Amino acid sequence: MSKLRFLCVGGATQDVFLSQSEAFEPTHQDQRWFGRLEVGEKYDVNKIDFSIGGGATNVAVTFARQGHDAILLGSVGHDPAGEAVIEMLKGEKVETKYISINEKYNTGYSVLLLAPDGERTILTYRGASTYYDKRDFSLNKIDADWMHVTSLGGNMDILEQLFWEAKEKGMKIAFNPGKGELNQPKLLRKLLTRVDILLTNKREMQQIVKGETLEELIREAIKLVPIAVVTDSTNGAVVSDGKAIVSAGTYNPDQKTIDRTGAGDAFSSGFVLKIATGANLIDAVHFGSANAASVCTAVSAKTNILRAGAKLHEMKIYSKKF
Repeated sequence: MSKLRFLCVGGATQDVFLSQSEAFEPTHQDQRWFGRLEVGEKYDVNKIDFSIGGGATNVAVTFARQGHDAILLGSVGHDPAGEAVIEMLKGEKVETKYISINEKYNTGYSVLLLAPDGERTILTYRGASTYYDKRDFSLNKIDADWMHVTSLGGNMDILEQLFWEAKEKGMKIAFNPGKGELNQPKLLRKLLTRVDILLTNKREMQQIVKGETLEELIREAIKLVPIAVVTDSTNGAVVSDGKAIVSAGTYNPDQKTIDRTGAGDAFSSGFVLKIATGANLIDAVHFGSANAASVCTAVSAKTNILRAGAKLHEMKIYSKKF
């Protein structure tokens, strides 16, 4: 298998995980789950973990651990958190020379409150990972086979520039839009004409196209892009290339979940990696599902991202004609 170059664009943050606290036990009300923290109270937390987060860093580590070249294009602050982001990426052999340093805003930072079932509540300061300078996102000096873009905080001008330059350079584009992009659906749909693989969860896809079920959504999404992916947490995923519809549940349905953070990024990057290296939809779903399941077995989005040579067990995956 020849080595590919993946350009990973988007957020880079520092994360702190707080867990093993009775305060984080979820309660059920009106068919929804809530965490309840009383204002003015002080709660004990028995475990704390520090990690590096952000969609772009998560997908970059998948590509790098699988033996490919990964390049990070994003922004951090001139602060210890920014230094930590860069050092972690270097340790994972991700190229960091295109990361810009924002002198005005701090590095993005998230506090994640982990419930016993692996669900989490996230408090996020986006900082430098939202305030981007268009001049820092030129692809003039960057060559890659694929560009994997996560959220750019709704900076559609920068996205349009990136997509145009990537296509001029012959790059394939995988795109996982975030909240800022999804809040601008008309502009987003216009940009999708340049996208090769669109990856979202169910709720996100419902902001782009109409549909209630995963299959309804995938049938609409494939009208916009060559390959579409819709995930739905423990309900699995549905993907299509307009010729077949492939669906799967979870890779390890009986697995105890420690932390779901980064599972979506793990699935997306695993799926894109396999498609980029010539695999079919079934094999791509298989590897993406396994990568997502592995990530859920430890705290943080990167700890258990699969490494090259990892052995996968079989899983039920269904395929039918479109």
